[in-house]
Amino acid sequence: MSTLHFTRPVTEAELGDWQHVHNTIIPTHVLSLADVADRSRRHHLEVAHRDGELVGCSTVRPPVDDTGTATVIARVLPAHRGQGFGTELYARGLERARALGARVIETVVLSSNGDGLRFAERRGFVESERYVLPGETVPWIDLRLR
Repeated sequence: MSTLHFTRPVTEAELGDWQHVHNTIIPTHVLSLADVADRSRRHHLEVAHRDGELVGCSTVRPPVDDTGTATVIARVLPAHRGQGFGTELYARGLERARALGARVIETVVLSSNGDGLRFAERRGFVESERYVLPGETVPWIDLRLR
């Protein structure tokens, strides 16, 4: 049985929790609360708590074209890594993506996030593209599930 409590962020506080995890793990691409609210309308977002403490968040970008490609991203705050929470967030995201019709699963990781890259690679993802967004200096890595 899971020790995590999952919430789809709707309130400002819940959106703020998702924002905090994102901005902690991706400090080079800080999102405002308005950015997060916009994402919550386009993607399936979740936040995870354990005993009332914020642990992580996830994003599922649903398939938008005939390739059936969805993006699944799991993020766990550093203090909570190595306890299986990322695996649980990822499994929930993968299940959601497949329920939305995904036939291909991708993820994206900031290249400076070694833990995130290792996590993705251990689950069968392989690098498909590396790029730098305008105004940024740290590359992003797109990975595809084999």
